[in-house]
Amino acid sequence: MAAAPEELAKPVIIGRSSSHFTRVARIFAAEMRVDYSLRVVRDLMSPTAEDYGGNPALKIPSLQTPQGVWFGSLNVCRELWRRSSPRPRVVWPEDLDQPLLANAQELVLQAMSTEVSLVMGKAAGTSDSSAHHVKMRQALVNMMSWLEENVRPILAALPPERDLSYLEVTLFCLVTHLEFRGVLPTAPYSALNEFCQRFATRASASETSFRFDT
Repeated sequence: MAAAPEELAKPVIIGRSSSHFTRVARIFAAEMRVDYSLRVVRDLMSPTAEDYGGNPALKIPSLQTPQGVWFGSLNVCRELWRRSSPRPRVVWPEDLDQPLLANAQELVLQAMSTEVSLVMGKAAGTSDSSAHHVKMRQALVNMMSWLEENVRPILAALPPERDLSYLEVTLFCLVTHLEFRGVLPTAPYSALNEFCQRFATRASASETSFRFDT
C-alpha cells in the first residue's frame, strides 16, 4: 500500500531495478541530486493499478510526491528536475527541432517499448515464430541499425552547453538493457557502444546498474 502523499519524507520512484524506463528516472534523480526511495513492482503481470502507483496504464515508472503521482519516465524526470537546485541544463524532447534529433528520440522510445513487448511476450509464452513477434523483432533491428548509423551526427547536433539530455539517457538505457535482458546482441553496434562507454563513466550510471530485485 502506498503512503499517503502528506506522509512522504521523500519522493518514491515506483518501478524495478531491471527496467530501462525506471533506470531513466533513477539516472535523472542522481543527476538532479534528488533523494528518493524505490518501491519495487514485484509482478509486472498484475492488473491492479495501485501496484503501479495508481497508473491506469499498468506501466512503470511512477513518482509519488506530496503533490501527487507522476506517471511515466518523462513526467517523472521533469518533476525531478523541478525539485533540483540549482537546475542543470537539460535538453528535453521538445527542444529537438531538427529531424535527425527528433527522429532519434522517437526511435529510441519506440525501441524501448518494442523491447518491453518482446520481453513480456516471451514471459507469456508467445511463439517466436508468430507474425507479430517477427515484425516487432525486425522493427527493433531496423531501429538499432538506424541509431548505429546516425549516433555520431546525433550527438554532435545536441547543444554543446547541455549538462544532460533526455535523448542521451534513454539511448544509454536502451542499448545497455538489450544486452542485460539478452534481447539483441549489441556487439555489432560499435558507435553505440562507444557512446555507452563514455556515458557509463557518469556517477549516475554507475549508481543505477541493472539488476533483478530480490
